[in-house]
Amino acid sequence: MRKIVYILVVFYHFAAYAQGDISVRPTYPSSYFDNPLDIPLVLSGTFGELRSDHFHAGLDLKTQQKEGLNVIAAAAGYISRIKISHWGYGKAIYITHPSGFTTVYAHLQKFNKRIESYIKKQQYKKESFEIQVFPSSKALPIKKNEIIALSGSTGGFVGPHLHFEIRDTKTEKPINPMLFGIQVSDGKKPRINTLIGYPLDKNSQINSIGIPSQISLINSKNGELQAKKIYAFGKIGFGINAFDQLDGAYNKNGLYSLTMLVNGLKVHEFNATTFSFSESKYINLLIDYERFKKLKQRIQKCFIEPSNKLSLYSKSLNKGFLNIEDGLNYKVEIIAKDFKGNQQKVTIPIVGKKDTILVSNNPKITQFKIDKTLFNKFQQNGVTVAFPKYTFYNNFYLDFEVKDALVKVHTPTIPLDKRYTLTFDVSGYSAEEKKQLYIAYILDNGKSSYENTVKKDFTFYTSTKKLGDFTLLSDTINPKVRLQNFKDQQWLTHFKTLKLKISDNESGIKSYRGEIDGEWILLEYNVKNGILTYDFNDKIFTSAKHTLKVIVEDNVGNLSTLNATFFRKK
Repeated sequence: MRKIVYILVVFYHFAAYAQGDISVRPTYPSSYFDNPLDIPLVLSGTFGELRSDHFHAGLDLKTQQKEGLNVIAAAAGYISRIKISHWGYGKAIYITHPSGFTTVYAHLQKFNKRIESYIKKQQYKKESFEIQVFPSSKALPIKKNEIIALSGSTGGFVGPHLHFEIRDTKTEKPINPMLFGIQVSDGKKPRINTLIGYPLDKNSQINSIGIPSQISLINSKNGELQAKKIYAFGKIGFGINAFDQLDGAYNKNGLYSLTMLVNGLKVHEFNATTFSFSESKYINLLIDYERFKKLKQRIQKCFIEPSNKLSLYSKSLNKGFLNIEDGLNYKVEIIAKDFKGNQQKVTIPIVGKKDTILVSNNPKITQFKIDKTLFNKFQQNGVTVAFPKYTFYNNFYLDFEVKDALVKVHTPTIPLDKRYTLTFDVSGYSAEEKKQLYIAYILDNGKSSYENTVKKDFTFYTSTKKLGDFTLLSDTINPKVRLQNFKDQQWLTHFKTLKLKISDNESGIKSYRGEIDGEWILLEYNVKNGILTYDFNDKIFTSAKHTLKVIVEDNVGNLSTLNATFFRKK
């Protein structure tokens, strides 16, 4: 009788949920936007894909492993924003359309002549390669299918491809471009690699274990997966590692949807349709963050953590948590699906059984207890850490230690919602020593990276979202700068570009400045290889002899200056 009552109650709740199901795809104009490349589209990245600290906001379109393909305006409109940066999107164009949408084209090699002329005037005016401008609606009108740029690989450490987005102009929320009828060939099913079970309170267990554990999977003849029968009790959840592949590519892409059913009724669903950039940080609650940091494997949870405010979920019964009762049987199905509807399913048979918990979570207890609702400040041996309210999503004991000039601020296995402040007392250093000092973060490979260091008389501090090991380092070595494609005193009449290489192996490059005959020149900086490039088309030379001066500064103020002479016919 008890089993029958339980099933009826569950069915009632699930039926009520099904009536309010919002998993139906939203509708958008399906023929308004054309493909932004004039080749068959092959994807190397999908919308909503799980990335480090963010969701992928568009489609990554392959460009046949090369740069220089024509990038085409997907619809008529006007260029409302141009941004050029060393990192991120590199060279990017934003086109606002009268339909209420904005398209984004990123990692571009070069703009068309009209756009290039417009942006270079702004760069020379501000004497900066990195720039962001917002042209008026009349400055740069664009026709549908107009060639606006050439594809490239500018920005962060990326290979040649085009990053393409469609955003709601008013809210700036990115929307899955596939919803607009962008056509990509895809006949492949997603693949589920790993299944993890999560006991979610101190009384819960899966196979007598009270900590997250991997569950064995068996392949069926029809391509579906079957988990080994598990015995569980209490509040539990599940998560999977999965990827999708599309035709013509071997890239491991993200899923479009992830659904979980219990006894045939839907309890949880994630859909990659649209999101706001401000909520992207909650990806670290969507995934098993600790496992990702330790094993570099992203497990997507099929339940919603209390602080997770993502809008990518359909309504979820009990937030995807399962309350397993002793003596009852359950069938859980998790379905990974791509945009085309290809899917793979894993079935998990569960027997409710309360047993002795053999392995449980025993967190390390320290004197530094974090209450997430309070401002937390701790000090030790001249080092202070200060955490604003709600820096963390949960309460825990902080592992904070200062020993032999090394500062340990816990381990990087806990996600942060906001930055905290790390402060060093530097009163024991001389004024000269402090000039070269900076705060450094120690990487997994033992190398260090510069942390933005704010210097006051007796303290240095940084604002960071990193946990792990920090220290103070001294940089006494000047940056390096050398000629790359020519020699001093050389004739460069037939050269199209002038190239130099800059580097700094300590605190890193902060800035650079180039001049020819005492006037600022635009040097395009490729952070991947350290090359600075000057385009001779930027200026008409009226004399033959010219002086080049390049000044490079690192993050603690060390300077290097290169002077050279070259000749060029009028």
